Amino acid sequence: MKRILTIVAAAVLTVAGCGGGGAGGGAGNRISIATGGTTGVYYVYGGGLAKQLSAGIANTQATASVTSASVENIKLLASGKAQIGFSQADTAADAVNGKDGFTAEQPIKALARIYDNYLHLVLAPGVSAAKVADLKGKRVSLGPANSGTQVVARRVLEAAGLDPDNDVTKQQLSINESVQAAKDGTIDAFFWVGGLPTAGITDLAVSRPDMKMMDTSEVLPTMQSTHGEQYVSLDVDLAATYKLSGLIKTVGIANVLLVPDSMDEQLAYDITKTLFEKKAELEKVHPEAKKLDPALGQQVAPVELHPGAARYYKEKA
Repeated sequence: MKRILTIVAAAVLTVAGCGGGGAGGGAGNRISIATGGTTGVYYVYGGGLAKQLSAGIANTQATASVTSASVENIKLLASGKAQIGFSQADTAADAVNGKDGFTAEQPIKALARIYDNYLHLVLAPGVSAAKVADLKGKRVSLGPANSGTQVVARRVLEAAGLDPDNDVTKQQLSINESVQAAKDGTIDAFFWVGGLPTAGITDLAVSRPDMKMMDTSEVLPTMQSTHGEQYVSLDVDLAATYKLSGLIKTVGIANVLLVPDSMDEQLAYDITKTLFEKKAELEKVHPEAKKLDPALGQQVAPVELHPGAARYYKEKA
């Protein structure tokens, strides 16, 4: 049995990880949910899901863990240190194909597509840039190492004709660190990929109303032609979400909930069922849970559905 120690604020959460049996079987299921940073949607959503799984599946204790998000989450699943992981669909596609951040095909399956992420390219107060290429020579956080944000950030810069390693002064900060660095003026811009609203960015927009966010829709065609249809155009205006001026369009990426492919079928079924049947409770935790829908949930390609999840969707059809 392995342990992950996660520090959240001043509390230490100890999560015992093990491969779960069926609901109510054996000594029970201890489930670590790999999420993201504390001011991102993954962590908030994951905490709400953990509460519902603990209450709704017999002999189950689930806990949300802070991570660097997508890439790290998949590696935690593959190593047995986590049993559920949030991930962007583009990173999950890389994982099952053994490319980019992964040296081999990862042993993962999907439970559901849950909601869509949005690329945020935030300019620090006082910084001006009209298009992505204008970031050349600037101090830019691409997101933490082993994060889906960094995967997208690098691809966005490349689509704009920039070398992520040489054309910007690269930093690798979490969402919390990026927001603080923007306030302090130690970076000029940062990338973040997350749901709406993201608490850290809301805080920055409220405390520093001179903050700006860039429209990144210009790079979408190049990203699609280079990396595939995992990148989409979504009907959203980031300016309206964060009460900024202008119209800000962006790139969208689906989010999927992943598990190890070795997870017990009954447990995967029970988790999937709880996810959808507790939608109302999850909506109270974060509004992105309103997007939960069994028809959308099955759209996880190129990742395969776990047999337990597939059984749930078949029953709902």
